[in-house]
Amino acid sequence: MKVVALISGGKDSCYNMVQCVAAGHQIVALANLRPSAQKDELDSYMYQTVGHQAIDIYAEAMSLPLYRRTIQGASLETGSVYNRCDEDEVEDLYHLLKLVKEKEEVEAVSVGAILSDYQRVRVENVCKRLNLQPLAYLWRRSQEDLLTEMISANIQAMIIKVAAFGLDPDKHLRKTLLEMEPYLKELSEKYGVHICGEGGEYETFTLDCPLFKKRIVVDESEVVIHSADAFAPVGYLNLSRLHLEDKVTDNISFLVPSSICPCLSSLGTNPDFEEMEDFCGCISPKVDWRVKDDGHHITRPSLCTKKTIHGYQWISGVTASCTHMEKEVIIQEIKQAFSILQEALESTEFEFKDIVLVNLYVRRMNDFELINSVYQTYFDVNPPARVCVEAPLFDGILFQADCLVHKHEMMNNDNVRHEKQVMHVQSISHWAPANIGPYSQAVKVEDVIYCAGQIALVPCTMKLVAGGIRAEAVLSLNHVEKVLNAMSEHTSLNHIMLAICYVTNKKDIPTVQKLWCRKLKEHATQVTEYDEPSVTHGPLVVAVVPHLPRDASVEWHVVAMNDDPTQRKFISMAGKLQGCKIDCEAVGSSSMSSVALSVSLSLTSQLVASVALDSMLHELSSVMLTAVKELSQDDNLTLLCCRTFYIKDCISGHSLLTGLEEFLKELLGPKSPALILVPVTDLPDLQILHVACWLSL
Repeated sequence: MKVVALISGGKDSCYNMVQCVAAGHQIVALANLRPSAQKDELDSYMYQTVGHQAIDIYAEAMSLPLYRRTIQGASLETGSVYNRCDEDEVEDLYHLLKLVKEKEEVEAVSVGAILSDYQRVRVENVCKRLNLQPLAYLWRRSQEDLLTEMISANIQAMIIKVAAFGLDPDKHLRKTLLEMEPYLKELSEKYGVHICGEGGEYETFTLDCPLFKKRIVVDESEVVIHSADAFAPVGYLNLSRLHLEDKVTDNISFLVPSSICPCLSSLGTNPDFEEMEDFCGCISPKVDWRVKDDGHHITRPSLCTKKTIHGYQWISGVTASCTHMEKEVIIQEIKQAFSILQEALESTEFEFKDIVLVNLYVRRMNDFELINSVYQTYFDVNPPARVCVEAPLFDGILFQADCLVHKHEMMNNDNVRHEKQVMHVQSISHWAPANIGPYSQAVKVEDVIYCAGQIALVPCTMKLVAGGIRAEAVLSLNHVEKVLNAMSEHTSLNHIMLAICYVTNKKDIPTVQKLWCRKLKEHATQVTEYDEPSVTHGPLVVAVVPHLPRDASVEWHVVAMNDDPTQRKFISMAGKLQGCKIDCEAVGSSSMSSVALSVSLSLTSQLVASVALDSMLHELSSVMLTAVKELSQDDNLTLLCCRTFYIKDCISGHSLLTGLEEFLKELLGPKSPALILVPVTDLPDLQILHVACWLSL
């Protein structure tokens, strides 16, 4: 793509340009925002302006056109979400990039952001309005790794501002990254200083890099003391005279990408986790309880569960029926389904913006583009997390959807209680796949993190990773971990309360199960000692479906809790009936504000001929609710959702729906959960049904 690079003169914006070129993009122009002529530096939340006097010669060194604009706005819209404000400094960026796009026909923007969500959100807002793709290859990379890479890539930058404990204007201004690297690492270890200066500890100016045609030489500079604080003095360099010099050697070799892309660093060979060769596939069980379908698909009106004391509700039963193939008819059916959802939301005083998580099951993945074209019209800024898979739905059903909704509660002092926090990264990076569409990587409400489904896209290319199920399983689970950590520092796989893994081939089930166990074991040993309590993990549900987005082989969906996993409560139960067994496990968060429950039904043998369906469902419901009661005596803990995966060729969906609804209403009355039936092609071992439940205050 043709790229305009946002530059400050510093190392980060420069190294991101190097990464863009290494990825095959073409830098065609530079863009910079500067303070007014009367100021050396601007107190801006968005832009580095120290060293702005040298930006013109920086552009000369690269032999590229430079577009500049004086910052006229101020930092006004400073919340976690940016709403367009004509007087805000972000609008200066919009007008600058709009001009560049008109003049240079650029398609993307190079952004040097590493850790600042504040900057990322605003740049992405501007890019979305201009239909430009942000490229942020440094985003959430290890700062220690980045600094080392920059130096190895011959990014020759010097310190031009210091503003942190341990950094002295008289000692450290004018020093290069190479000279400062050991000391910066020491400050990081001792005092938590960001090695790349992401906390504003220092700023740099680049004198040379592989993209420069000539190198910059500083002839004169003046130290300006902004604050003579005894512990953390603030000072910067005023670069008063510079010139360009021809380069002795060609630095183009530094542009060759490293042999291992940062996106794929988690795929290192592991002798303890090779392709599974011991899988002995079980034939899908056949049981005589199967009821012949009457030819009519199952439909129900949308169901809204009872609202919990913390403001949660689950809406289920949203379906689009379609017996015609005409595109316009299909679109109308899709719109009708979303109208039903809108009515359900409004009936309980919710809006689309209150949706936290959407589960979307489509009859054919080929229909997804059409469904998504309607879906995206209902969401704008900070859309919900979403999981999308293909399922063998009944004839005439185009898709079925369910969603979790939550409304912020306002306190008497106008403070928001249970505020929603959204991670919607749209920039291409080496971190995790960009969510360019109408869904977010994760949404956090209170201490619960609801993640979108993750498949094994290589973040920097947005293409499916090569290497088969092992590579896909490892990379996609690594994406999950990165999203969790980005949502809340120190949150990892240990904090998962419920995991659902979709695969497209039953022989891949042992591979994902073994990976899951190994990764949990690795993380558990990192946080506990021999004398400390062990980590309690949530259950894993694995289901086989016909297809996944992008023809992926595996997709992970998790719900995590930012709690103490060593203080969680756990209970397991089992039940038996003639010919089948029930296994149940439940995990309660350390605060017992949320509970994840898994209950599976398996045949005891492939030779089982018949089972009484009513008895089985009654026992399953009883075991499930007994486990909840033994785990918690809090009557406010509400069973919100029962997601029931069942083998379509084994159990009649109609009989299952009727039976489960009857027994749950009998046991719970008006507090019955959203009962979501998901037909699948297979389940692990001799399982024929697996229910994943979520309970919340």
